[in-house]
Amino acid sequence: MIAIGHLVGYGAGSLDLLKVFGTTMGDSQFKQLTLIAAVALILAVGVTSYAVQERILIAGRDSDAKNGAVKMVTQIYKTTLHMPGRIQAICWVQFWAWIGWFPFLFYSTTWVGETYFRYSAPEQVQESKDALGDIGRVGSFSLVIFSVITFIGSVLLPWVVRSPEDEKVVFTPRPPASLVTVLTQVERYQPDLLTAWTLSHFIFAGSMMVAPFVTSLKLATILVSVCGIPWALACWAPFAFIGIEINKLGAPGAPVGHSYRRLSTESSVELERSSSVLRINHQSEDAHGSTGELAGIYLGILNLFTTLPQFVGTFISMIVFSILEPGKSPELAKGAHPDEHHSTDGPNAIAVCLFIGALSSIGAAYATTRLRHAQS
Repeated sequence: MIAIGHLVGYGAGSLDLLKVFGTTMGDSQFKQLTLIAAVALILAVGVTSYAVQERILIAGRDSDAKNGAVKMVTQIYKTTLHMPGRIQAICWVQFWAWIGWFPFLFYSTTWVGETYFRYSAPEQVQESKDALGDIGRVGSFSLVIFSVITFIGSVLLPWVVRSPEDEKVVFTPRPPASLVTVLTQVERYQPDLLTAWTLSHFIFAGSMMVAPFVTSLKLATILVSVCGIPWALACWAPFAFIGIEINKLGAPGAPVGHSYRRLSTESSVELERSSSVLRINHQSEDAHGSTGELAGIYLGILNLFTTLPQFVGTFISMIVFSILEPGKSPELAKGAHPDEHHSTDGPNAIAVCLFIGALSSIGAAYATTRLRHAQS
């Protein structure tokens, strides 16, 4: 579904919306795309809010209500510091990977468009009155191809990659004798999800390391498109692995010695299956919360490790832009005085940001290999 959303959004960006809608929705490509994105977001959130039914939360003790948000944030912080080993390893993979992904998702459209304007665009295109819209359309087309590859990968990779095993196989498969040799060879070379995730980091890193040397629209488009394969795994692998670990922690008979900490040390969760009410009535001696409570805590922490790289990437980008391109873009700020434009003789600042992200992705690949040996 993420790939389909990408495909629709980037497809709209690759069209000349001013010719399609006129100026009714705005007088530039960017304004119209912003309006379309806002309407789509409102519809998606509205449908979700209407369709999803949640249990009503009722606190069993007055003290729970008095603790407030401070205690909740404190407990989440403590939980983050004392996560089980494998969940912690997954979060660090996500952290290093997304330092690379955020610049790509933020700037790849502009990078492809700037590459086209600087090295490939004819003179009449360079004199366009809507340079920002033209750059957006050129860049969006490359991301349409990226989205198509992501969609294909999302459909095919689960059939090609061996699923992570949460428990040992309790039976011995006995295929027909005529297929034993073929199936044995296929199984021998079929990668597991962890190996595929590791390779995806290297694919992304290899593609983005070439970015500073790109001088043609075709090569820029190819590099962006290739990243559709690692993006398909980035949207799948971390949630698959953390789901497995959450199920292990919430399973009956799970060891009580792991370092999971509850959000509330005074209560646990009791689900009334016959109603839509969720009551907080745990006893302190309970070793584990419900799987739903575990999922909420650890998925929230995973989201934290996905969000923090945005600040890191933005800070790195700020430094790179201030050094390499301290002025205004000659492609976008055509109305500015020429003295205010930055030089285009050196390396493209966005390409350098993508290169730095590639180095971080190599770190993510190393962290992924450590995940194989991490202890719960």
